[in-house]
Amino acid sequence: MRNIIFFDDNEVRKALLPLTFTRPAAELRVGITTIAEKWRHMLGTADARYSHLTVPYLKAKFPLIALESNLMVAGHVIPSTQIAAKALALGSGEALMAGGELVAFNGTAADFDARRFARIVELGEEPMAIRRPYDIFTLNGQVLESDFARLTSGRKSAPLPPTCTVIGDPSRIFLEEGATADGATLNSRQGCIYLGRNVEVMEGACVRGPFAAGEGSKVRIGAKVYGATTLGPQCKIGGEVENCVFTGYSNKAHDGYLGDAVVGEWCNIGGGTTASNLKNDYSEIKLWNYASQRFERTGLQFCGPIMGDHCKTGVNSMLNTATVLGVGVNIHGSGFPRPFVASFQEGGNAGGFKDVPLKAFLPIAERVMARRGIALDDTERGILTAVHAIAERKYK
Repeated sequence: MRNIIFFDDNEVRKALLPLTFTRPAAELRVGITTIAEKWRHMLGTADARYSHLTVPYLKAKFPLIALESNLMVAGHVIPSTQIAAKALALGSGEALMAGGELVAFNGTAADFDARRFARIVELGEEPMAIRRPYDIFTLNGQVLESDFARLTSGRKSAPLPPTCTVIGDPSRIFLEEGATADGATLNSRQGCIYLGRNVEVMEGACVRGPFAAGEGSKVRIGAKVYGATTLGPQCKIGGEVENCVFTGYSNKAHDGYLGDAVVGEWCNIGGGTTASNLKNDYSEIKLWNYASQRFERTGLQFCGPIMGDHCKTGVNSMLNTATVLGVGVNIHGSGFPRPFVASFQEGGNAGGFKDVPLKAFLPIAERVMARRGIALDDTERGILTAVHAIAERKYK
């Protein structure tokens, strides 16, 4: 049995905050599935054991299983068939490198920690990888197409309902069991469309690919969805959404615009909330970087909000271009809040922000998760408690 470990590169993990406050990099969603799910499929070892090497406070949910022999793969690297094959072919003590970046290593945990490699194998190409939060939406279309081909190869789609209007090639639309799109318009000319189990695209919704919706998600009446957009499981979207990735269990159910954005889990974007993704002077966008503690150039002209888990915006909220919200942020009131709001802050432009005590936050999180039939267990409480402590110490 192969023992496979997804490891977090510490510098990359810091650069991916706030998304990696609550999960290892391998559990980030891009395309249809998470990076870890892509590795599992690409490595193709049915009897393998998988675990994570990440920060200590995440280990209760994402434990590490280290044996004498381990195949360790970089959790932020999106695998291709070639990368997976080269990783599997590594001999004992060998490392797969792309320039100076470690992609995979076969050996003991002690040798990995010491970066003690018997031989270095060069990958020969720069791997596709998530190194900054905005990489998730900039790469989403390309990865979504790859995932679509992988997940649907050799399989037959559930039938499209006769009341669904299809623009483009119907073979580029795939419905899992229980998915419905009665009275909706699905346009596959610009990209594929994947509807997971029990997804509902309601009447009057217009969806342009590439697009994917995870199990149980809903696209509400009259929604306008542009690619490349991904919904993880149990999400609800409405209004206008373009080139966004919802990790899972989050809602933007009402009118308002959201584009070029990444939304964590358990977020709720209130009715009428609109987020800018373009500066009025069309200049290059800067985004808050937790690692450097400053705003950094992105090379992008379009970037909407990056939202950590458990964020909320009140009705008619406005978010400026490239606003970064930490974990557990609650935005409300008139005007634009500042472009970086640290974790567990509540307020807005008019009245300023105040700290949210953990004892006030946890009951809300418990109620939110219960609506999806998921308990806020001791493991989740432990993670949120640790992130709250980090916010108090470091990221005000």
